[in-house]
Amino acid sequence: MDLRVGNKYRLGKKIGAGSFGVIYQGINVTTKEEVAIKLESVKSKHPQLLYESKIYRILSGGVGIPHVRWFGVESDYNVMIMDMLGPTLEDLFNFCSRKFSLKTILMIADQMISRIEYIHSKNFIHRDIKPDNFLMGTGKNGNQVYLIDFGLSKKYRDARTHKHIAFRDKKNLTGTARYVSKNTHLGIEQSRRDDLESIGYVLIYFCRGNLPWQGLQATNKKQKYEKISEKKISTSVEELCKSLDPVFASYLNYTKNLGFDETPDYSYLRKVFRDLFIHEGYVYDYVYDWTEKKQKMEENSNNSINPKISQEVIESGNFINVTNFVRTNSQNNQLENSNNQEPKKSNNRRQNLTKEHPSFEIRKKNLNLENQNQNQNQNQNLNENEKEIEKENEKEKEKEKKKNTKTKKKNKFMSFFSRK
Repeated sequence: MDLRVGNKYRLGKKIGAGSFGVIYQGINVTTKEEVAIKLESVKSKHPQLLYESKIYRILSGGVGIPHVRWFGVESDYNVMIMDMLGPTLEDLFNFCSRKFSLKTILMIADQMISRIEYIHSKNFIHRDIKPDNFLMGTGKNGNQVYLIDFGLSKKYRDARTHKHIAFRDKKNLTGTARYVSKNTHLGIEQSRRDDLESIGYVLIYFCRGNLPWQGLQATNKKQKYEKISEKKISTSVEELCKSLDPVFASYLNYTKNLGFDETPDYSYLRKVFRDLFIHEGYVYDYVYDWTEKKQKMEENSNNSINPKISQEVIESGNFINVTNFVRTNSQNNQLENSNNQEPKKSNNRRQNLTKEHPSFEIRKKNLNLENQNQNQNQNQNLNENEKEIEKENEKEKEKEKKKNTKTKKKNKFMSFFSRK
């Protein structure tokens, strides 16, 4: 059966599913170009695909931002068609036996900071930074890191005046508990600093192979969030980074000491990692760990590989993951219980590390981890943001209308004189 979407896209095999919808492989019947097709039921309790497509439109043209080809409604589904991307960093981490070299981590860090800087420059914060939301491109962009999934994104300042949103507390947790900032656990409104802190946890996760608050046992989600929060807040930066190069502790301390509405120095943060990259004598050649492993496997096709991941990673263009779809329980358990050895501590470089901000202990007393209204709050955020986007759309239409009227008057004026 030949199923068409948006008139010119053929629906292919299902490649993922989760709480927010289903994603399929697709193909442009005219150009034969492969795409990713994301479907969401119009009857969804908290539909977010339309909102997400609007965010992509605002971010369009940015490096490492997938292009949305089409959005519309087909039958009982909201449909978003976008660029096909490669594997996630989480998939590649597993492909590389859950070990990334320092060189690979530093190249990833450089691009991750650039991606989030661009998002922030467009007046939005991401609020769900995690390895599953960073993907590699395909083809000529195969060495480029992409950032996806803006369903939880929020506008943090006015596009025209740049007035920042107000500080608020007693907020429910938004994002992925493993990687959210300490302030997010404490119920504080998220801002730019929280996205950057989450990037720090992702990088340390790649360095260590795990985080201290993984694998905690709990009877329900609320209790699990509380345990993760307690462990994360009680773990100092120095303890978390004790086996790593000091730059990782410096990065985290910088992000944790940023003010709520303070503009981060993205160039400085990139420089911190680039200096280490140069010091180690690395070459920025985009040769990642998975690149080398793929080459070795191609040289010796008799080597045994993991068919669940490796084949999909190797066959460029046949593996797509452009949304934060939930993994199976068995995969989650495997990741949660992993205990990789930590890399040896570098003795080459030392930096003075700032102390953890004392306000964390004060805020800890006012900890509010009630999550039963989380979906309601997230939906409210989506509605607020959609109104802001609609206002901007109306302003753009009004400007275009005035411009067209002015052009018509000018043409009429010139036409009059040409007749003379």
